[in-house]
Amino acid sequence: MKKVLVASLLTFALVLSLAGVAAAITNGQPDGDAHPYVGLLVFDADIPGVGVVPAWSCSGALIAPNVVLTAGHCTDGAVAARVWFNEKTQNEDFTFIVDDFPFGGGVSTEGTPFINPDYRSPDNPYGGGNGLPAFSYRDVGIVVLEEPVTVEEFAVLPAPGLVDTLKNKSAVDFVGYGVQFQAQIPGVYLPQPPPYYRWDGYYNRYYAPSQLVSGKFIHSAEYLRLALNPGGGSGGTCFGDSGGPDLLGGTNVVLGVNSYVTNVNCSGVGYSARVDIPEVLDWIQSFIQ
Repeated sequence: MKKVLVASLLTFALVLSLAGVAAAITNGQPDGDAHPYVGLLVFDADIPGVGVVPAWSCSGALIAPNVVLTAGHCTDGAVAARVWFNEKTQNEDFTFIVDDFPFGGGVSTEGTPFINPDYRSPDNPYGGGNGLPAFSYRDVGIVVLEEPVTVEEFAVLPAPGLVDTLKNKSAVDFVGYGVQFQAQIPGVYLPQPPPYYRWDGYYNRYYAPSQLVSGKFIHSAEYLRLALNPGGGSGGTCFGDSGGPDLLGGTNVVLGVNSYVTNVNCSGVGYSARVDIPEVLDWIQSFIQ
């Protein structure tokens, strides 16, 4: 799920969207410099009565000096975007600290968001509508940056059909920015029995290992199904990791982008939009010069 930045006249408060689309790395560890091409994205939206303001955040992978790959539901409805990569400092809690966040104008790089033309298409093979998984069909987005970004290495697009060659339990690496843990909070702020919990964490790049859960399943032509099982040694994706890359284990090859999870605990399994589909690859590559 993407993290949502709600605007007011005086301040911007961070809240968590519980809509069901995927977002952060749980049961993970600070990534350090291991994946320098994974960045934190903030998207601007035109809010009625407020104007154009930072509205939500996601993760993304730099696949060319001026092209960031992310999720379609991250770019959907956005009028502008910006991204941060390694220009950060960390305190002992690994808090993400930059002077211009979330507005930009400093160390961030501005960009224009694009959404896959087939995203949520009413004639998709799952029947259209808002049900699972039709609501996230072809959930792939692109941000074209105004200036090139220099990193030590880029993420690499997969060969067409690569996912179909992978066995069950193939290693996958999660990398993204977002919540990492559930924190108990006082009062009755959430509609569930006490104790009450909310997701929390810092804007910082985290990494965790995971694995494919069955290479062949009912929606495998469009999605990756990935383990979100801390008890079984797998990391997880949660609020704020939307659009982050799911990498073939130990490589910089992107198999898919985080799309949605099936419960607010961000556990069990998660689903990612495959980017090795030939039509999707062709669309992505059309932005790379």
